[in-house]
Formats: sequence, structure tokens, C-alpha cells
Amino acid sequence: MKKFQIVGIGNAMVDVLARADDAFLDEAGIGKGIMQLIDMDRAVDLYSRIGPAKEISGGSAANTIAGIAHLGGKTAYVGKVKDDQLGAIFAHDMRAQGAVYETTLAPKDAPQETGRCIVVVTPDGERSMNTYLGVTEFLEPSDIDPAMMADADWIYLEGYRFDGPDSHAAFAKAINACKGHGGRVSLTLSDPFCVERHRDAFRVMIREDVDLLFCNRAELLSMYQTDDFDAAIDKASAEVPLVACTDSENGAHIVAAGHRWHVPAVPTDIVDATGAGDLFAGAFLWGLTNGYDPEACGHMGCVAASEVISHVGARPEADLKALFKRYNIIAV
Repeated sequence: MKKFQIVGIGNAMVDVLARADDAFLDEAGIGKGIMQLIDMDRAVDLYSRIGPAKEISGGSAANTIAGIAHLGGKTAYVGKVKDDQLGAIFAHDMRAQGAVYETTLAPKDAPQETGRCIVVVTPDGERSMNTYLGVTEFLEPSDIDPAMMADADWIYLEGYRFDGPDSHAAFAKAINACKGHGGRVSLTLSDPFCVERHRDAFRVMIREDVDLLFCNRAELLSMYQTDDFDAAIDKASAEVPLVACTDSENGAHIVAAGHRWHVPAVPTDIVDATGAGDLFAGAFLWGLTNGYDPEACGHMGCVAASEVISHVGARPEADLKALFKRYNIIAV
């Protein structure tokens, strides 16, 4: 038995969530429903223009790991924050969820601050993310503990983390340590624009190292540069043993060992779509590491995604195991 079921690596962020209408998005030059990288000046400007906001620890892979910890999974997280107020909030929240978090803090005099994502939620529940990476962009190989990676059944790599001067080397170090001790690698593509920036590097990693690919429809189509969804699914499944592709209100498509399942979405009133894909991945990985088949894992993912979009914030509030039981996915 290894110490960790899943170790996640990603952008350590604090989410600043605010509500606004589409007119505000247009006025502020915010692209709807996507993630845009911004600098500190833009972050300060947007923060001054939004209304009342709620600060919640976030980051895509961090949300996934928090969801697994919520389910009782043995998890750890790697992501860089600064020794500042937001960094302290992030570290506390990760540990309070039950995840191991030991990444060395950047010093107080570091020129960058802890990353934050200004998330503007429109009345339709769509979230538009404006991300100042800050110090998390500078995650480097020295931040990767090979012993931790070797002691993980799975590592979970966040596509957003590909933005950074030493990120690819850090991922390579984690992959080598994990796979060298019998572990497996999962990757989430994170965002279509992230795919556009890093398609070639993603393709190499997918073909050579990835055992489980998480994506949504737009990301998958972008990755394989086609408008034919079935063709994209086929191409991905030819390169990766297990593919889990979400499709918004259409649920998810799971492909493994030549079999393809369609898992329906769980209807809910959308309050805030932030974290839907993150919690889908978290529940899926928890199911997988606890012996459930891919189809059941897909059902768990859809239930978890439905729960997290029913309220503000990207961390679960309801008892996910109780929901899995209610939907007859697990017995206890």
C-alpha cells in the first residue's frame, strides 16, 4: 500500500468570486466562459471594478485534491504560494480538507505574490476566469519531492500549470519518480486556450506518459484540431488507456479498453459553474482508486460536478458519498 492514492500538481490559487452581468464582461474586456492570464496591474484593476466578492482557496488541481480528501482519499498537493496572507489562507484550507501540503513557501520578499483568480459569475452560472499566476508560475523541479511521487498510486497534473518557465521540467521529474515506482499519470487539459498554447508538449506527454486523460468537449476538439467529436474521442483513446471527457449538460463520455460509455448529467440549478470539471475528476479518481469500474467512476464524477455547480465556490459542501449512495452508485 502506498501512502497516497493521488498527488496533484497545479497552480495554487485563491479564487475571488463576484457576480456581474454580460454587460460588465463586455465593458471590462473579459472573455466569457474562459480563463485569461492577467498581470498584477490588471488584477488590481479588475478587483477595483467588481462588486462584493468572496475569497475561497482554489486552483484547478487543488479543487480536485480537496474533493478527493473530502471523500476520505489519501491525497497530497504540490503548488507554490508566497509567505503572505493569501498564501496562509491557501495552505490552511488545503490541510483543513485533509490533504498533505508541504510545498516550500516563497519568501516574503519574493517579487511575485500568491496567485489569485478573479472569477466573474454571470446570471446563467457561467464563470469567466481572470488569472494572475503570481509565484505559482515559478514552480520548479526542486519543489517536486521524488519520494512523495514514488509513494503515489496516481499523480494528477493540471494543464494550466504548463504556463511557467520550469513547469515542464517539474512535471517530467514527477512523472519519472511516479512511473519509476509503478504509479500512473493522469492529466487534465484544463482549457481550450491552454491547449492552443501547449498542444505539441501535451501531445508528447499524452502519447508517452499519460494513463488517464481528463478533458471537456472543447478541449478535446482543440487538442486534435477537428470539429468531429467522435473522431477526436477515437484519436485520444488510441493514445491513452482511459479517457474521461465531460460534455456539459450532456454528461460525460468514458472510453477504456475499447469500450465507450455515455454517462448522463445530473440535473441541477446552476449557481456557479466553477469547479465542475475539477470535482468530476476528483470523484472519478476516488472511484478508480477504490476499485470501481470506469462507468461507475463517470457517474460519480457527474454527481460531484452537479453538487459543486449548485452553490458558489469550487469545493463540495454536501456529503458526496451520501449522494453516491442516493444515486445507487455505491452501497455504503
